[in-house]
Amino acid sequence: MVHLVYCDDKEKVLEKILNKSKHMVIRSAAGRKIPHSRVFEGEELYFMKKGTGLITAKAAVTSVQNYVKLTPEESLEIINKNQSKLNLSPKQVERWNKKCLCLVEFDNVEEIAPLNFDHQSNMDDWLIIEKIEDVTVGTSIPYNYDNSKLK
Repeated sequence: MVHLVYCDDKEKVLEKILNKSKHMVIRSAAGRKIPHSRVFEGEELYFMKKGTGLITAKAAVTSVQNYVKLTPEESLEIINKNQSKLNLSPKQVERWNKKCLCLVEFDNVEEIAPLNFDHQSNMDDWLIIEKIEDVTVGTSIPYNYDNSKLK
């Protein structure tokens, strides 16, 4: 599978990924939400700065950590343990401190020729697709969550 990751523009997440000060992305929720348990080592991540409509970088997943039923203290401990890779602001630490965590480490980051993202109304901030062309202008297909279901 291929993953499209929206990067927070206010926190300059994509810039941190490109300057190699960030090697891991995080998603969290009260329950197992996308991409928890649905992203695996060896898969590709594509990155898009929120609000731009352009996919401009990609990387390879090197490891994934999934956690469930964490206390706030346990969640914070895991975030702090990975902070050197996550490079989160205090505001982001507070935002991501939830019961279910998914931490995705990556390497081989490279900028790519910008791809125009074909946004559809039913899309989340992390998409799981067969190939990146499935969500780019001119080659996109109607998006559904079939690839996001737990297997």
